[in-house]
Amino acid sequence: MHPTLNIAIRAARSAGRILMRYYERTDQLNIQTKSRNDFVSEVDRSAEAAIIQELRAKFPDHAILGEEGGHQPGRAPEFEWVIDPLDGTTNYLHGFPQFSISIAMKYRGQLEHGVVYDPLREELFTASRGRGAHLNDRRLRVTKCAGIDGALLGTGIPFRDQVHIDAYLGMLKALIVDSAGVRRPGSAALDFAYVAAGRLDGFWELGLSEWDYAAGALLVIESGGTVTDLAGGDRFLETGNVVAGNLKLHAAMIERIAPFLGASLWA
Repeated sequence: MHPTLNIAIRAARSAGRILMRYYERTDQLNIQTKSRNDFVSEVDRSAEAAIIQELRAKFPDHAILGEEGGHQPGRAPEFEWVIDPLDGTTNYLHGFPQFSISIAMKYRGQLEHGVVYDPLREELFTASRGRGAHLNDRRLRVTKCAGIDGALLGTGIPFRDQVHIDAYLGMLKALIVDSAGVRRPGSAALDFAYVAAGRLDGFWELGLSEWDYAAGALLVIESGGTVTDLAGGDRFLETGNVVAGNLKLHAAMIERIAPFLGASLWA
């Protein structure tokens, strides 16, 4: 395992201990509203601080982009860590058992390492560019599902900004036909990890933030899948609109999504 990935794992586990410490007593937490349907608690902030402490101890010059702390420049900005200390905050605060920690490292804009950690199930998903993806010690591969027929798909329903809700619902209707079903668990990082692990055949969502899925995208790629924007291009980290799956299923999803893309979603 790459030494840098080991540091990311250590940071994820540190954050995981904080999440589990408060999981059974979330009613005692101080919760604030960042924007409509978007919450933050002291646990989010404490978990992010623990991650940053681990990363700074080994990589003091690297830049950091965190969901709670924003962008923190470094003297070596070509290295950037992308952190979501609690992906699925709403789930966590309601006791719904689907949340995770996501940590990715980019070098000159390219994803190099990724960790998605589910502390509730003790499942650690890891990937390094060119070295494959793993769940704990097991190598991951995306499924061989060749099309929408019989595919189990994951998604996230727009909940902050619903300007594209009609387009999204059109996509949902087009994709649910012939599929084995669509799931919306509420943690995009885990959704991507599940595609990499073959638990989901494919996934799409609109309006994600980079920290939601940077690590997960690398997991899918290193498991033999592909991740693109809605037009099939490589700007998914910029747009936040993503489609993921194996090559054949991905192409089939893009084809069904295409009729619902306006100018603002095509980018």
